[in-house]
Amino acid sequence: MSLATTERSAICDAFLAAGPDRPTLCAGWTTRDLLAHLLVRERRPWAAGGILVPALAPVTERAMRGYADVPWHEMVATLRGGPPIWSPFYIGAVDRMANGAELFVHHEDVRRGEPGWAPRPPDPERDAEVWTIVCRTGRMLHRRSPVGVTLRTPDGRETVARPGKGVTVVGEPGELLLHGFGRDAVQVEIQGDPDAVTAFGGAGRGI
Repeated sequence: MSLATTERSAICDAFLAAGPDRPTLCAGWTTRDLLAHLLVRERRPWAAGGILVPALAPVTERAMRGYADVPWHEMVATLRGGPPIWSPFYIGAVDRMANGAELFVHHEDVRRGEPGWAPRPPDPERDAEVWTIVCRTGRMLHRRSPVGVTLRTPDGRETVARPGKGVTVVGEPGELLLHGFGRDAVQVEIQGDPDAVTAFGGAGRGI
């Protein structure tokens, strides 16, 4: 079973537990906003361009507002049911490549939206797939860093996200992925000389 499949089920459970009005790590978004984002992304791809292209953001926002009056349990059930046949994410390979990270990160956006959160317990299968994603996406997520970036797990696995002298970010695979996507509610240690750590901290992270 892929990370995309297990995280889809897990985030739907988290949505039901949280309800529609909880804050998330996505600035200004409640859980309803975040769920609407996921539904538009999967079910209305013609309206999802604003996720990546700022000029198209009003189109995406209008599509998200279309879910404002949809009952919460119905929205969750729709996401749990998976992408429709017309969605690119209906293709298994696309779902595995694109939805593993998306659903993992947004699941944690729900879990960590309020104080008192803690990382999930280790899961070897999940963490192995997340580490693969960290290795695949690290260069893109840290491309704006002015210093070199190495990502390292506590057990010693490493991947170079940006060549050169700079910093080493140490954390479990899920923490490294979340940090790379720009989240600050994470448990990582940033090692390096003070100037490099300061320069890295001031750089943008994420897509």
